Amino acid sequence: MAVVPSKCRPAALPSGVAPPRRARLRWCRSCEDTLRVPRRRQVVVAVPDNTLQSPPPPRPRRIVLVRHGESEGNVDEAAYSRVPDPRIGLTAKGWSDAEVCGRRLRDLFSDGGASVDWKVYFYVSPYRRTLETLRGIGHAFEPHRIAGVREEPRIREQDFGNFQDREQMRVEKELRLRYGRFFYRFPNGESAADVYDRITGFRETLRADIDLGRFEPPGGPQRPSNNMNVVLVSHGLTLRVFLMRWYKWTVRQFEGLNNLGNGAAIVMQTGRGGRYSLLVHHGADELREFGLTDEMLQDQLWQETARPGDLNYTFMTYGQAFFDPFADPSSLII
Repeated sequence: MAVVPSKCRPAALPSGVAPPRRARLRWCRSCEDTLRVPRRRQVVVAVPDNTLQSPPPPRPRRIVLVRHGESEGNVDEAAYSRVPDPRIGLTAKGWSDAEVCGRRLRDLFSDGGASVDWKVYFYVSPYRRTLETLRGIGHAFEPHRIAGVREEPRIREQDFGNFQDREQMRVEKELRLRYGRFFYRFPNGESAADVYDRITGFRETLRADIDLGRFEPPGGPQRPSNNMNVVLVSHGLTLRVFLMRWYKWTVRQFEGLNNLGNGAAIVMQTGRGGRYSLLVHHGADELREFGLTDEMLQDQLWQETARPGDLNYTFMTYGQAFFDPFADPSSLII
């Protein structure tokens, strides 16, 4: 039977005639056998040295947590039975809270007018009262100071369950005190533990934005600002959970925290090592009033000088401080 020539099996040469070298290299025994096929030449592309080690973008100087201004629900809890929670707006005082907060933030970011290159980037809950708070805050800033605004559903209010019956909510909140503020889940709603889960996802997004320097708008200055400020406009419990997640506070420590006032802010600012600490801007007495214990303040003092990536092995569950002093084994009753 005649063999049909193919790409992998060329036509036979006359007897005694050796194939040319190039043809010999191209031959293979079958279409699946590539042992005699030469390897492709690898091309090495030279990369300029200045692109190999680009410096990381500067971290935002501050992360500021702002609670919305006074809302209609803050002065009349019956409003939640008539109006969906996401549509609860600000009172006249709430608008004033927002504008006062904006002026304070501007003074903070500009270092009292001494800094000229500062900018601000906002994350905001999609609820009406937080969006209105951001609009009030924005009155204090010129457009070129605002690097961007992102609506972020993961920093919304804890879900208490659709329309809320006032008397039923009073009973539920009493049950929450008995059960524990972190784990108690409202019927058809969320627990603080549920909020913790979605805040964990948001924190990873925020850290990626920080690491990649996503706060500079396209077409801006070639060198990113060293005085970028990130502001989260959100809700009381959500902001406490954010701090708990960021600093790895325990459930017991979370349940000892107090709510921020309407229009109030708490500032996480970079210390000498580059990590964010509450003690850079706030005093110890102010943080104790917020609910921080001496142990938490010691960690904030460590955060003030530590570098990103460092771990405080003497704090919380990371070291022996988690355990009670070990008893004498001979005194144990088994």
